Amino acid sequence: MASVDPPARKGLPPEAYEVVPGREYRPYVPPEKSLAEFTVKAVVVGILMAVVFGAANAYLGLRVGLTVSASIPAAVMAVAIFRVLRRGTILETNMVQTIGSAGESVAAGVIFTIPALFIWQRTDPSIVVDLLQVSVIAGFGGLLGVLFMIPLRRYLISREHGRLPYPEGTACAEVQVAGDMGGGKARLLFSGLGLGALYQALANRNGFGLWNEGPHVQLPQKAQIGGDFTPELLGVGFIIGPRIAAIMFGGSALAWLIMIPAINIWGGDSVVYPATDPMSSLESGQIWSYYLRYVGAGAVGCAGIVTLIKSFPTIVESIRLGVGQVGGGGAGEVLRTQRDLPMKLVMGLAALMAVALWLWPGVPVGPLGAILIVIFSFFFVTVSSRIVGLIGSSSNPVSGMTIAALLLTSLIWVGLGLNDGGAAAKVAVLAVGAVVCISAAAAGDTSQDLKTGFLVGATPARMQVGEMLGVLACAVTIGGVLIVLNESYGIGTVDGLAAPQATLMSLVIDGVLNASLPWAFVLIGILLALLIEFVFKLPSLAFAVGVYLPVSLMTPILVGGLMRMALTRRYEHAGETEEGASVLAEKRERGVLYASGLIAGAALVGVLIGGLIYAVTYFTGDPDTASKWQFGHAWMDAVPVVPLASVVGTLAFAGLCWMLWRAATRESAA
Repeated sequence: MASVDPPARKGLPPEAYEVVPGREYRPYVPPEKSLAEFTVKAVVVGILMAVVFGAANAYLGLRVGLTVSASIPAAVMAVAIFRVLRRGTILETNMVQTIGSAGESVAAGVIFTIPALFIWQRTDPSIVVDLLQVSVIAGFGGLLGVLFMIPLRRYLISREHGRLPYPEGTACAEVQVAGDMGGGKARLLFSGLGLGALYQALANRNGFGLWNEGPHVQLPQKAQIGGDFTPELLGVGFIIGPRIAAIMFGGSALAWLIMIPAINIWGGDSVVYPATDPMSSLESGQIWSYYLRYVGAGAVGCAGIVTLIKSFPTIVESIRLGVGQVGGGGAGEVLRTQRDLPMKLVMGLAALMAVALWLWPGVPVGPLGAILIVIFSFFFVTVSSRIVGLIGSSSNPVSGMTIAALLLTSLIWVGLGLNDGGAAAKVAVLAVGAVVCISAAAAGDTSQDLKTGFLVGATPARMQVGEMLGVLACAVTIGGVLIVLNESYGIGTVDGLAAPQATLMSLVIDGVLNASLPWAFVLIGILLALLIEFVFKLPSLAFAVGVYLPVSLMTPILVGGLMRMALTRRYEHAGETEEGASVLAEKRERGVLYASGLIAGAALVGVLIGGLIYAVTYFTGDPDTASKWQFGHAWMDAVPVVPLASVVGTLAFAGLCWMLWRAATRESAA
């Protein structure tokens, strides 16, 4: 078959969104074509982005409990930088976003766990946090996440192509291809990017906050429905499609419309642990935080185990193929776009890090902790990589997986009599959970990046090296960032940086080691996952993610999925002919391209807002200074008849949906 150069192609082929064998998919840059990829300028720009995105997301996550995936912003910035320089291939652009996004993933894993040390330190001076300790935990966790994802690539990225959409990875590919081609596709993507950026800046509560981006309706018995009506969630829903979006929304609907009212009625006026106030005085969000998170953590952990067991034969085959590549045929027999780092190197590095974690005194886990780190990391890397294939990295419930790992580790510590009741046991359990959390976060980012590389035609082995460089760049600096933030504002304090996930992790560890964890709610989640998987025959992992995450995140994702279904039904009659099938594919591609732009613009501005907040507060020393550009929607709330801010927010989101629909259905420009 003759090779086809990228400029002659019309963007990503329709097979990029269809269920076809990975071997049959022909990427934007064909395997036989060689372009500059792992270059000095790509590595330097990528490392700088890894450090910047890592620091910005560390601050943002500690303050509001959320991080923004940096894959798409890094891809957009790489396209812009190389356009200004007027040199650089699409594979160099891909390398920049690969390295740059790794910093954000490491930062997310770190801030969900390590700040618990600062919280404990305030009441126990024997707990010491130092720069080297944080950097080593971050580095080892990130590297394990990348390494354990490598043998899974053939299965999750190639063999499951079309079944796992990897929305952010696909959006990154669309960004890069549109930037490389220019013309109408670039205009379509960047018009979506501009709208997503503008919407995010105007609506984000940390931006101008002109209207309420998260309107909700309070129902009887504290049931609640609403939505975080943001461009990135709408775009994710459109890309993943209606089935997965509906299953995840079903999990959230069960939690917020049935389980929260049931818990509220059951609790009455009594105080139910872990809350310290009567159930009747708690709001919907508090009931979710105190109880449903444990249900969701149990469901995610159980569903993850089920998913791993079901996938185990194929995973073993993928590993066998990787080992066979080393011991058998030469590298020349493997296509460039299918070459991974040698399996012997992967296993050797993983074993070396396990020994180092055992012997290094800064992470007091001992041989048992080192073994648990390796086992749990591989398990949750598999779970994380599959979850982000369904819903994207920004909604990846890493904290839920970490809670499951902490529960198991704490139980093992108690069962083996290693719980001395002091700081040593708490720090050891947290160290295990931190490495596992960071590895799961890094694996989620790595799998998205490898999906992007699969679609555009990058070399996996070079991308895997790039991921490790980005991990190390962030790991070296993230410890200093945390220490500075703690000394400046106080991590885990009421008036400082709340660090909600890390506070929850500290409660889980203390709860198990002190025998005060609400096990009933964890067991409910486990039973729920088993029921969904084996009775209703639905993918329990997607459903469990819906239970764990707020319904406000699932609502706009469902809207996006339903729009994708409506688009397919509108043009499905055309698919009966070859010409009609191309029309359907073209409309779908236009919608996905515009949705990718919405995700990119919103994510880029989200990171920019986080960076601005960090910079302003750092240089002024006043956390409130950064809020002065936020005009706010208080003037709308003054209207006595209707909650105008919520009405305006809903109408703005409806307009966003209309723009996406219009972009998908209109005729292509000549």
